[in-house]
Parts: sequence; C-alpha cells; structure tokens
Amino acid sequence: MAQITKDMIIADILAVDPGNAAILMASGMGCIGCPASQGESLEEACMVHGMNVDEVLADINAYLEKKANA
Repeated sequence: MAQITKDMIIADILAVDPGNAAILMASGMGCIGCPASQGESLEEACMVHGMNVDEVLADINAYLEKKANA
C-alpha cells in the first residue's frame, strides 16, 4: 500500500489513486484540477485553503488502507 505524506505533491497523490481527488475535494480543496495545484505539496495546498493537513492526510491514508484490504 502506498503511504501518502504531507510533502508529496498533489499530482503524485492523484497518480497513486485517482480516488484521492474525491477526498481532497470533500475536504474543501476544489481546485485540484488547476495546473498550479498539481505542483503544490499537500501541506502547501492545505495551508492555502485553511485546512488541517494532518486530518486530510489521515483521511487519504485511511482510504488507501481500506482499499488495499478490500
């Protein structure tokens, strides 16, 4: 199972699993398709959007773990 970290860029997080887009968007990051966001780290993107990076990171990794164990 891939482990996402807060220093990974959004493009790499989406490459690991496109389903991560839904988690990011549900968390309040509606601009993940914008070219500028693709080069931002998860931590940078969360900071810009006023989001708690640790919560988003936990949601993404829980999703990936659940999917790997299904």
